Amino acid sequence: MVPRFPSFGSHRARLLWADHGCESNDTSKPANRTSRMRLTALALLLPAVLGACRAAPDVVAVPEAVSGGRSPALSMMEQVATAAQTCWFASRDPAFANFRLANELNSFSGRPRILLVPAANPEARPLLVVQAEGAPARLDAFGPVMQSAEGSRVAADLTRWSQGSRDCA
Repeated sequence: MVPRFPSFGSHRARLLWADHGCESNDTSKPANRTSRMRLTALALLLPAVLGACRAAPDVVAVPEAVSGGRSPALSMMEQVATAAQTCWFASRDPAFANFRLANELNSFSGRPRILLVPAANPEARPLLVVQAEGAPARLDAFGPVMQSAEGSRVAADLTRWSQGSRDCA
């Protein structure tokens, strides 16, 4: 049986079809057997090749210990950020008048953090980075502010807030 081809170049298509051994029903021809083997191999490999081309599923790191849907590090940093906002900025503490607080609590790295940046230039390099990670959560603070005159006060405030207190100094 000769398949029907569209009107464009139908004679050429029939010749190509016949050249590949597809027109004949004789299975003893090597071209026909080779074509079938190639088609079978292609049919077997095609799902694997197409599967490899698919976009990889989004992988979200799940914290080791999750309490209430949040990691211990995130819970600690939320508490520290709230206390810092209340005690340092909402109270208009003169020691922090030249700074602005930038929250980065929705970090996908597993290290939620808050940044103390210059108020005049919030895009500048942070002067204080406070971050937590792990389970149980471990708090780290670093930056030029920690070596300044306010460094000991900042360290005392962060220690107090990370232990659950909401009190200002």
